[in-house]
Amino acid sequence: MRSRQANRGYIARGVLYGVFSCIVLIVISYLVMLWLELPFPPFRLFDFVARILPGAVITWVIDLMVSVITAAQIGPTSNMAKAAEQGIALLQFIILGGLVGGFLGYLRTKLNPGRLPGWGLILGSGAALALSLIDISLDGFSGSVVLRVIWLFILLGGWGWVLGWLNNQAGQATVGEGQKEISRREVLIMAGSALAALITSGLGLGVLLSRSQEQTGSTVAQDVPTALPDKNLQNRIPPAPGTRSEITPNKNFYRIDINSLPPKINEADWQLILDGMVENRLALTLKDIQARPSFSEYITLSCISNPVGGDLISTTLYTGIRLKDLLEEAGLQSGAGELAIESIDGFYESVSTQDMMDPRTLLVYEMNGEPLPQEHGYPLRIYIPNRYGMKQPKWITHMQVIAGKGKGYWVDRGWSEEAIVRTTSVIDKISVSKNEQGVMLAGGIAYAGARTIRKVEIQVDDGPWDAATLREPSLSALTWVQWRYSLQTQQIGEHIARVRAYDGNGDLQIKEINNPYPNGATGYDTYTFNV
Repeated sequence: MRSRQANRGYIARGVLYGVFSCIVLIVISYLVMLWLELPFPPFRLFDFVARILPGAVITWVIDLMVSVITAAQIGPTSNMAKAAEQGIALLQFIILGGLVGGFLGYLRTKLNPGRLPGWGLILGSGAALALSLIDISLDGFSGSVVLRVIWLFILLGGWGWVLGWLNNQAGQATVGEGQKEISRREVLIMAGSALAALITSGLGLGVLLSRSQEQTGSTVAQDVPTALPDKNLQNRIPPAPGTRSEITPNKNFYRIDINSLPPKINEADWQLILDGMVENRLALTLKDIQARPSFSEYITLSCISNPVGGDLISTTLYTGIRLKDLLEEAGLQSGAGELAIESIDGFYESVSTQDMMDPRTLLVYEMNGEPLPQEHGYPLRIYIPNRYGMKQPKWITHMQVIAGKGKGYWVDRGWSEEAIVRTTSVIDKISVSKNEQGVMLAGGIAYAGARTIRKVEIQVDDGPWDAATLREPSLSALTWVQWRYSLQTQQIGEHIARVRAYDGNGDLQIKEINNPYPNGATGYDTYTFNV
């Protein structure tokens, strides 16, 4: 009879085999995803779990990630948050792989070892069935559903069989009554295999990024495009050094959504359906939409999760058609209420009657003069003035006019139903002027949604509040405004500057410190500098 110590050795080996074989599985499925666009199980599982978790849990995770990234200053918040989500997805999948391997190691202590590959195949096939149902729940019964299911069964069923075979063969070769621990040679072999797999995936990622850059081309990076008709914009004061760009390049525009990877939509297969309480049901291709009168507007979009002084806010030039015009073309029926919007990724939101008929509300298909990037909603998204980004779906496929009030993805998870943008102001940089000795320049942005900005004020330490100079006119009434402020060099030592803004109605931004959840962050941004 085997000793308990030997049995624990089998289980420990099973966990180890599960972890390292799962890393290899991840790499294989990742490369297949790149080249054939088939499901990537770790991200499929993560996206499903994120959709079924209670709203309070999701909110806690979001706040934690944003707080850590902001405090650590390790990079753009949206990029780092998305990378963190993907890392969690991979870790979650690897842990599950280790548990399956450990279970097979346990079975080896109870069953004939020769049966382990069969048990592994059963477990892997069960996982494939579960992932297939998850994949269908996320993407529906698209034309490739059969291929997706077959791939998952081949991938996970094969992995399970190999894992069972490893537990059988390796166990026979190395585990004995007297062996107390996993050999160093086993660890090195598996670690080397996993490393080689990771290097291979890195090469595949490089190919993908290269291909992506070729497809997307360059993005708008200049502050004021020459196409701007208002010559007054060219004669404004320059921004203070270190102030963020007035227009955000597409590659730097913040991205927050519910997907580990952005949905890929083939234009040839895409249609926008507008139905419900309308006289004429519309089914439009992207070319149909682009053939209608277009409107372009510079806008600033902010995430409701953006902390005070955060970077989850960007400005771009959106081009699209007026939602109001399309609804009038379809003909609203008597009693029509809100517009319920559905996206291909399962996101949903509703648009109020007021916003539906606002001429500034656009169905957007271009961003900074280029086709809407995949990660920002290609082929169609909506822009609604004065609302946070949580109310503005991307990857839109269906719009339905309903009688009452519609639901919202984040509203159902406890966030604001209205999501009206709160006035905010930020100090981007304080630096010594190279042109004037003894003068320091402060610069930043202020934003109040569609209410515009009337005034920005700066305070240093406990001194008086003093007005900054606004870089006017702003690009539009829907964008942030850049400001600058000159201050005389202070006494040697550390100082704190604060900023506050008044919106176009003359209302001062909220001083009280509030976290983003549920209505958006409030408080004054501060900047510590040394002289």
